[in-house]
Amino acid sequence: MIIDSHVHLYPSELNADPAGWAAAHGEGQWVALSTRRRADGRAVQAFPSVGELLREMDRAEVARAVLLGWYWEKPESCAWQNRFYAECVRAQPQRLAAFAALQPLAGRAATLEEMTRAQGEGLIGVGELSPHSQGYGVDDPVFRAVLEQAGQWKLPVNLHVTDPEGRAYPGRVETPLADFVRLAREHPTTTFVLAHWGGMLPRREAGANKLENIYFDTAASPLLYGADVWRKFLELVPAKRVLFGSDYPLNLYPKLDAEPTMGRLIAEAKANGVSEAVLGGNAERLFWQ
Repeated sequence: MIIDSHVHLYPSELNADPAGWAAAHGEGQWVALSTRRRADGRAVQAFPSVGELLREMDRAEVARAVLLGWYWEKPESCAWQNRFYAECVRAQPQRLAAFAALQPLAGRAATLEEMTRAQGEGLIGVGELSPHSQGYGVDDPVFRAVLEQAGQWKLPVNLHVTDPEGRAYPGRVETPLADFVRLAREHPTTTFVLAHWGGMLPRREAGANKLENIYFDTAASPLLYGADVWRKFLELVPAKRVLFGSDYPLNLYPKLDAEPTMGRLIAEAKANGVSEAVLGGNAERLFWQ
């Protein structure tokens, strides 16, 4: 069974006018990352409906997808996306699961209230969060309270990570890798999923590959690394702590595909000998067992 552990999806009002919606709601960071175009004029990503996502999953033979929240600047945007995700999960419980978006700058009471509501509506994790993008530090007390609560409720926390040696692009925010090692060590009962191969954290921070509460997803892999990353990374980290994720609807192969797909990344993974555990078994164990 294939599970895509890193997918983003948005309500129809955003899909109809992404830049306009972002301008009206004060989400400048999101619009910089999500509505730009490449040199050839192709959009960085698409804005599919739930039905279009399900059809793409069927084409790629993806059994389930985990919808990740965005690291929004405004707490209202987080709540708005969380309610949408709760509706998606209720409508498609066998195909879709979701994580909660949170903005700790809303304050402790409001943030934990939103987290509690999302968990009560069936959301199974927290994230994708990005302290470095959302305007609070990794030592922020509300953020730390979220991590503690997630550990108690056994909700995995997905964190956005950029490779310090990666290429520049509009909207990129640096995420010092030492921060993630410290978070994992200081919150040993919380499970972290570091997006985008964790910015090659195991290669750059000594001992990071031995932290059992850190998992890594493969989101946006072809835009960041060559196809040999699968083999090289799995030489550093046990396969049981790697989760397949596409970052759909980001177009991962803009020179080959006019529209984003899941199937081409799955084919790349299989061509590099990736196990069924990485493609889905690890996610099933982490999220549903």
